[in-house]
Amino acid sequence: MIKKIFNDRTAGWIGKSILIVITSLWCYWSIGEMYHEGWWGPFYIRLIYLIPGSAFLLLTLVGIKWPQVGGWLIVIFGGLFTVMFMDIHITGGKLTIDRDLTGSLVSAPLVFLGALLLIEGRNFKRRLAHGWIPHVKWWRRNLWYLLAIIPPLGILIGLSAYSLPFVLTRMDDGDRGMRLINGNESDLVWAPEGPGWNWKQDYGGYPSWNMVALYGVQPVGFEDKPGFDSKKGEFATEEEMLKYNLCLYLGEDGITLETEPQNIWQMPTINDYARAFARHGINAGCTWQGETHDQMTCEIKPDKETPLWAPDLEPIYYWAAEESDQRNAYFVSYNGWVNATYKAGGNPRHSYRCVREP
Repeated sequence: MIKKIFNDRTAGWIGKSILIVITSLWCYWSIGEMYHEGWWGPFYIRLIYLIPGSAFLLLTLVGIKWPQVGGWLIVIFGGLFTVMFMDIHITGGKLTIDRDLTGSLVSAPLVFLGALLLIEGRNFKRRLAHGWIPHVKWWRRNLWYLLAIIPPLGILIGLSAYSLPFVLTRMDDGDRGMRLINGNESDLVWAPEGPGWNWKQDYGGYPSWNMVALYGVQPVGFEDKPGFDSKKGEFATEEEMLKYNLCLYLGEDGITLETEPQNIWQMPTINDYARAFARHGINAGCTWQGETHDQMTCEIKPDKETPLWAPDLEPIYYWAAEESDQRNAYFVSYNGWVNATYKAGGNPRHSYRCVREP
């Protein structure tokens, strides 16, 4: 039985089928994230998100056309992933692994998949040597190519049909100043662009929840704080966020950072964001049910639009004042989702926006 599998087309069928499934999943991720995260700024930003799915599609087509070439590429990719993930290197003439073996959960299946294609490449040469010729019917001859291309194409069409009406009709009035938003049961003033909103740092990202929460702890600013080291599991608490957060140090204009707390602005809560969500100038009527990793209940689906969001910039998430647990804090997405993540994480997609009473 095993010998038969390794000497007929079974290995190739299994390998190509798995590769097509993996490619389809990566295409779904790439296209979905392009519309969700990547629809801002220059057009090339959108194309960057398509690279993973496109790369796997190309690898799939190569594996179908030239199984041995595709097989070796996958084996090499799996090996490189293992080295990068586990940080395998030589120190003092000794092989050292600084991280755990979790990377094998991804790399091992890739190596197995590559091996299946290598077996198919060998068997394909044998079939040719025995006089095998491609099927005369076009669709039978190109069946594997069709199976590889049709799912990603269907995903592209489906996600585009759903997402384009949102991203192509986003409202952006260009005003990045202080905004009064008439929300759902709450009218609040939101900070202008600057220290209180989308304050991009030199490293290319935005301040983490931890940085915002500990801003007022001596020394005031984003410097390291004695007694708080995320690498040792020492994070700011929700109480410290309320007491020391950056928003408290904003002057009345929402732009000037003072050396002492002014207590005019504050860090928004999840409910503050929920009441301000809107689309096309209409309040979305969102309410948060108190659940993590869940979408708010909204009368209409909110979107990344002014006056609350800056559609031309990276941030699609805003930190909220609340913590989820000792290690994680809440953030909201422009489409009404509420999630929690690492307090010390700071990247170009997570920002915040200070708020005050009118």
